[in-house]
Amino acid sequence: MPTVSYQQINLGFQTVGQQRCSLMDNRGSECMILVIDEIQKITNWGEAVKKEWDADSFNSRNIKVLLLGSSRVMLVKGLSESLAGRFEEIRMPHWSFREMKESFGFSLEQYLFFGGYPGAATLINDEERYRQYIQSAIIESTINKDILMDTPIGKPALLRQTFELGSAYSGELLSLNKMLGSLQNAGNSVTLAGYINLLNECELLCAIQKFSIDRARRRASIPKLQVYNNALKMVYNQLDFENSLLNRAIWGRIFESGIGAYLVSQAFVNRFEVFYWRERDNEVDFILRKNGSVIAIEVKSNAQKKTAGLEKFKEMFKPKAAFIVGDGGISAEDFLTMGLKKLF
Repeated sequence: MPTVSYQQINLGFQTVGQQRCSLMDNRGSECMILVIDEIQKITNWGEAVKKEWDADSFNSRNIKVLLLGSSRVMLVKGLSESLAGRFEEIRMPHWSFREMKESFGFSLEQYLFFGGYPGAATLINDEERYRQYIQSAIIESTINKDILMDTPIGKPALLRQTFELGSAYSGELLSLNKMLGSLQNAGNSVTLAGYINLLNECELLCAIQKFSIDRARRRASIPKLQVYNNALKMVYNQLDFENSLLNRAIWGRIFESGIGAYLVSQAFVNRFEVFYWRERDNEVDFILRKNGSVIAIEVKSNAQKKTAGLEKFKEMFKPKAAFIVGDGGISAEDFLTMGLKKLF
């Protein structure tokens, strides 16, 4: 296969622009849809698209442009720097339980453990190969191509350590200071916060803040680490699928992380915020907020039907709804297949 330079790609982009204009003019078409895949591979693609877009607007050409790319960080950078006010971001979330069940026959337990990466679905019967796939094809590929390629990182090894530790503790509260004590050459909490923010932009790992009316208190709270796909947590799990199911303590953490992964993955699409709440010994696993409406969700892998934290939160904040996800409330399968918009 011949090698194609970036200069040739850019020239090809300009040629496509000229051809589509000629095609519309010659055929008298009223509208055209132009789809460009892997747009981030074009040097200064944002400026090129802006130039063509403005030319089409000036000449009243009705062209719908769909830009696709595998590197979200590079896509967002090109959009924000060159196309302000000219685009709508459409984000594709991680595969849901419904999609994995319909496409690959996943059970609820398999989805919570192995996550929602379709490329790894056929490998779950060989867990060593499955973990290697997630590690190399998902984690390393995303960190190397989405972050390190385009963002100056002073300590790449620390970035990877932050991700590994955060993924292993997904669904749990972990202060940045405690993370500093667990990492080598960690620097300071500002560095870790910056790395977690980069991982969040790539939809790998995020830090959920404590729910509070006071924004300052929310920012100062201990974060609850959460992966966007539970497969990322399972790579660092010490037990295999069968033994994890038998260990109630470990499965409880997997269960909560799996529900949390679904919520943070769907948050952008459904336009809601995700928090947790804790006051002394009272805690609620997830708080959803949208347009002033608040939903409180407690996750239980056992049949417990009431929790003191949920009752206390209801008393203090009067949420629109408050319920348990698990055997003691809405089943996890029903929750993962319901439309989250219905909650609000």
